[in-house]
Parts: sequence; C-alpha cells; structure tokens
Amino acid sequence: MKPVIKNLKDGSHDGSKEERVVSIVGNKKIVSITEAARINNVTRQAIYVAIKLRKLRAVKETSRWMINLEDLNEYRKQKYSRTKSTFDGELLFDNNKGYYSINQAAKLLNVPAQKLYYATRANYLKASRKGAAWVIHIDDLKQYQGNYLAKRVAKKTEAMV
Repeated sequence: MKPVIKNLKDGSHDGSKEERVVSIVGNKKIVSITEAARINNVTRQAIYVAIKLRKLRAVKETSRWMINLEDLNEYRKQKYSRTKSTFDGELLFDNNKGYYSINQAAKLLNVPAQKLYYATRANYLKASRKGAAWVIHIDDLKQYQGNYLAKRVAKKTEAMV
C-alpha cells in the first residue's frame, strides 16, 4: 500500500501546536527521521543512534526510515532524562522536595550554569555531590540568592548612580 502523505495538526511533546508531515499507512501514522528528530527536539543523528541501539523501532523501506508515531511516543517515555536520575534508589532532583540540579537552579535564578558551578567550588553555594551530579536544596539556593546575587545587583545599581 502506498503511503498517503497528509499534513496533520498535531500537538507536540511540549504542548504547543505545530504542523507535521505524517504518512498514513493503513491505520498507522508514520513519520520520517527528520520529523521524529523535530518532534523529540533532538538531532537526526540521535534518532539514528536510537534505532541502531534498538531503543526505537523503525522500518527501512527502500532508502527511507519510517517510524510509527506510537513507537516514537513510547521511546520518548522510556528515553533517559537527567530529571529521572536516581541515587541509592531515590530521585536525585526531586523538585517537590526542594532538590534541583545546577541547570534547573540556573534557570530559576536566571543566571548561567557556570556561575553556579563556580559558586559551589568557591563555597558560596552549598551543594552536595551525589554520584556525578551536583544537587542543590531550595533553601541553600535562596540563601545564595540573598547573600551573593542580591549584593551584586546592589553594587551594580550603586555604580550606575
């Protein structure tokens, strides 16, 4: 059966609406490598690697890979994510309990992650190392924000006056 190509309005993984090219073969929705990469917000190479490692099911017909949209959604659920990392059986970055990664904390404070890495090394920011990851508690983050970031903003304001 020859695929019928249609443009479908379909919600992406982040909740926004975007137009995707989806082929319909029988009753299955099929996407290309490029479309799969766009949907997952990764490179095409990452999709090829996932297929090669058999983490993502795909079928190669003639010269094109075809990925079932349901398989892609299943892969996305199972895909490694730093936010799901565990250490000694506990979630590392449990935001509900107030634990954040350096990158999550940087987004909260609206500062570069490198600034927080430096602050942990210089003991301006209290953080603990669990495996290969730095974990920061929200109370320590607030203390750093009050003690160091607020002072820097005040100094810049004085300099401007």
